[in-house]
Amino acid sequence: MTDTVLQLLRDRKQQASLPGRRSDDARLVLLIEGGSSRGAYSSGMTIAIEQLGLLPLFDAVYGSSAGALNAAWLLCGRAESSQHAWWDPIIMRTTINPTRALRRQPIVDTRFLIHTVYTEILPLGFQEVLDSPIEFHPIATDALTGQPVDLHGQIHDRAGLQAALRASTAMPLLAGEPIEIDGRTFVDAGLSEAVPVRTALAQKATHIVALRTRRTDEIASAPSRAERLLMSRWFARRAPGATETWLHREAMRAEEERLLASHPATLQIRPPLGSARIGRTERRPHLLRGAVDTGRQAAWNELARLEDAAVSVSPR
Repeated sequence: MTDTVLQLLRDRKQQASLPGRRSDDARLVLLIEGGSSRGAYSSGMTIAIEQLGLLPLFDAVYGSSAGALNAAWLLCGRAESSQHAWWDPIIMRTTINPTRALRRQPIVDTRFLIHTVYTEILPLGFQEVLDSPIEFHPIATDALTGQPVDLHGQIHDRAGLQAALRASTAMPLLAGEPIEIDGRTFVDAGLSEAVPVRTALAQKATHIVALRTRRTDEIASAPSRAERLLMSRWFARRAPGATETWLHREAMRAEEERLLASHPATLQIRPPLGSARIGRTERRPHLLRGAVDTGRQAAWNELARLEDAAVSVSPR
């Protein structure tokens, strides 16, 4: 399965073809898993893709939660130059601040991240994302149905792109209220599709590269009794349709693993066994910088095999 994907990447690299001008009929997609601070791993993986010049070989990029943010940085060509945001203490401590819970404010401030950090402190190339020939598919969870929703069709301008990024990362309780787009409300993609494989397959993906943020020995667990007690009221008031989806997240993630493992043309890139376990609200710079570096090396090790000869170069 891995060799099939690598061969398609190799063929496209040799042909230097762009979306809409392919000589093959494949639909090659990049899937980027979420996980809040755990997204530091997939951020490093996107850096390797950027360094190796592989982005133009893909037809579409799908991202869930933090994976959608990483996708946007990759699509605008700034994955590597923006990587330090993951371990910048001011950015991380302002974006993620547990003490705000004492003031009934969101612990994770995605408004500050997307409307201040991404516009004034470390500008994201919003127009470059909008103009990219590679399709961008950020995923969110419909608050009334609990189903994953592809927001690709709702992105027409900078404001729409910002809203989609906030919707994809709207973690229940931690990030405050659901995000409204065109009269519908959305919460974090991770509730319904942590790895957007079902959406990609429904849209005729034939070949998949999946950037994962969980090691193979990390398995999603069911919500604890304390979590259920804490979250049930929040869901009832703000995202009633997502309650059952959240309660049965084990089954959802098991189905994603099954689909990825059984698809005939899939390359999964994961943090290696023994790499650090990163929590959703991790802020410690040394852990996050290490996760970015680990993710970059993991992807480089897999994707450098595209070269015709043995590659001895290591990432910068």
